[in-house]
Amino acid sequence: MRSRTTAAAAGLVGLAATAELMLRRSRPRTTYGRYADWLHPGGLPARPLQALANSRAARAACERFPVPAMVSDITDVVYVNYVVPAARLLPLVPAGLRLQRVGPGREWAVFTFLTYRHGHLGPPMFGRLRQLLPSPVQTNWRIYVVDPHTGHAGVHFVTTAVDRPAHALGARLFCEALPMHLLRRAAVGAAGDATVGLVLDPGLGSGPDAEALLTFAPAPADGPWRSAFATYQDMVKYVVPQDRALSVQAWHPRVTRQEIRLDLTPGDCLPLTGPVRSRAARAIVGDAEPFSFYVPEVTLRFDSEEHYRLPLGSPPPGDLPPGGPTLGGPPLDGSSASG
Repeated sequence: MRSRTTAAAAGLVGLAATAELMLRRSRPRTTYGRYADWLHPGGLPARPLQALANSRAARAACERFPVPAMVSDITDVVYVNYVVPAARLLPLVPAGLRLQRVGPGREWAVFTFLTYRHGHLGPPMFGRLRQLLPSPVQTNWRIYVVDPHTGHAGVHFVTTAVDRPAHALGARLFCEALPMHLLRRAAVGAAGDATVGLVLDPGLGSGPDAEALLTFAPAPADGPWRSAFATYQDMVKYVVPQDRALSVQAWHPRVTRQEIRLDLTPGDCLPLTGPVRSRAARAIVGDAEPFSFYVPEVTLRFDSEEHYRLPLGSPPPGDLPPGGPTLGGPPLDGSSASG
């Protein structure tokens, strides 16, 4: 009897290993995105958790479950933005999506990472019980894209990270659009009457790094955004209403669309000035200068996640077709374009 049980267990282990190997062929390792390697900040002692986070079989099983609606009363939102030559961001665009270009001649594109403190993230059905839930710090690193098949405009997350292990692992396994990593330490918020501090410390992990001490300032008449936007207000109007996340699962093949509401207006955004130090950002944007702004508080609502199949023969990643959104132009479908 014991030998039969041992043989059955060995068989199951063999099947799981075979499934993992097959899925790794269809879902290969990537530099950015959901299949970038997940490294725990704690190093070797966290190997079991790291193995689960990197398992293709685990994520394939979890993606079958629907993602529930979520709400969070977030605070201390710091947007750090860069205008870079569009060609620099093209390698980050997954096949099936197109990069939004901005500025004269559509030569530029925007890269943003925003960091904020959650306010009791959880399902709205929890009501007042949601106040018992934790409030981790999260950072989302994103490019601006359009799905040319549907006209939906939004953002594509290059990487995301959070400072709570349970949130990092849960999002990693269940959320298609969030390539979530774990930070050793994160902090964001007022560092004085006139300053805002930001720290993203990945430790030995795979999360992105950043450090800044930023000062409130009047809306500038000039800045690094000027090559793509006529005014500071034009830049804010472009960056802020991006309330949709788009990702591609080539192995199905399909696009996942997540609808997120922030209900921000340009008037909610307070200009910041000061340097930002980040090796992770420099690897993406090179020597581009950052420009930042701050939102004291806003309610984040994750409303829905939908999937739809990519048409056969979808073209490789690249630019928007002629007539796509440019400076100050609306998304192709006329709606707002994720937090």
